[in-house]
Amino acid sequence: MHTAMQPGDRLTNGSTTAMHGKIDGMVFGAPLGRIGGLEVRLACNEDEVAAAQEVRYRVFYDELGAGKGRLQALDRRDADRFDPVCDHLLVLDTNLSGPEHRRIVGTYRLLRQEMAAAAGGFYSTDEFDLPGLVARHPDLRFLELGRSCVLPEYRSKRTIEVLWQGIWAYINHHGIGVMTGCASFHGTDPAAHAEALSYLAYHCRTDSTWDIRAVPDRYRSMDLMPVEAISPKAAIAAMPPLVKGYLRLGARIGDGCVIDHDFRTVDVFVVLPVGEIASRYVNYYGSDAQRFAA
Repeated sequence: MHTAMQPGDRLTNGSTTAMHGKIDGMVFGAPLGRIGGLEVRLACNEDEVAAAQEVRYRVFYDELGAGKGRLQALDRRDADRFDPVCDHLLVLDTNLSGPEHRRIVGTYRLLRQEMAAAAGGFYSTDEFDLPGLVARHPDLRFLELGRSCVLPEYRSKRTIEVLWQGIWAYINHHGIGVMTGCASFHGTDPAAHAEALSYLAYHCRTDSTWDIRAVPDRYRSMDLMPVEAISPKAAIAAMPPLVKGYLRLGARIGDGCVIDHDFRTVDVFVVLPVGEIASRYVNYYGSDAQRFAA
C-alpha cells in the first residue's frame, strides 16, 4: 500500500476517462466522508490527479528521499503507468483558499481487480505473489491500496479517520471482498526494524487461507529476533501508524519483506478480508459509508 502517513504508500483508458461523470454508479467529486473541515472524495479530473501526484512527490521524494528519475524531477510529480487505471482518493482541507485541486492534503490510490487486469496486473506483483492469492479466491473482488500519503501538518487521527470513511464508502459501493497492498517501513535495512518485523512475523501472519509470500528473488526474512526477546509494546510502538491501523482493523501480514530501493523502504504485505474487519470499526464507519456510497 506504499504508505507514508508518517515520516517513514504511481492517464489512457480506465478511471481517468470516466472522471467527469460516474463509474459503476459512483459520482466522481461527490463527498465520501467529512470530519470538520476535512472532506474525502475521488478525484474528478486530471488536474486533481496531477495535484495528488504532486503531494506524493512532496512526501516520497522531497521528505523521504525516494530516488527520482529525470521525468519526476522535471515535473515534480510521482506518476507511473498504474495511475490512469486507478481511482484516486483525496483528502481536501475545505478551509483553504484557492482552487479545489490546491486544497489536497492527502491521497490514497485505489486499484480494483478488474482495472488491474486492464493494466496487466497489480502494482505489488513485482514484490509479492498477489496473483496466486487472487486465484485462490475467485468469488471475491480484490482492491489494492497504495501510494498513501498525507502532508506533515495534517498527520493526525482526524485525517486517518476521514480517509477510512472514504475507503469504507468505496469498498461498500464496489462490493470489495479483500483489501491488499504493500505497507512500508522507512529505509532499506530490515535489521533497523528487527523488533517490529519479528513481531509481525510471529504474531500477525496470514493463515493458510490468505497466505501470500514475497517473490523468491526479493524475499527477505522478517523473523530477525527470537520470539522471547520481543517486547510487544516496543514492537508495536515502532511500527508506522498505518501498519498499526490495519492491524487494529483485523489485517494480517504475508510471509517475508521486500526492499524497495527506488522508494527506500522495507515493504510488508497487508491482507484485510472485508468480512473480518473488527465489528467495532464496521459500526463506527458503517452509517457514514452507507450514506455517502448511496
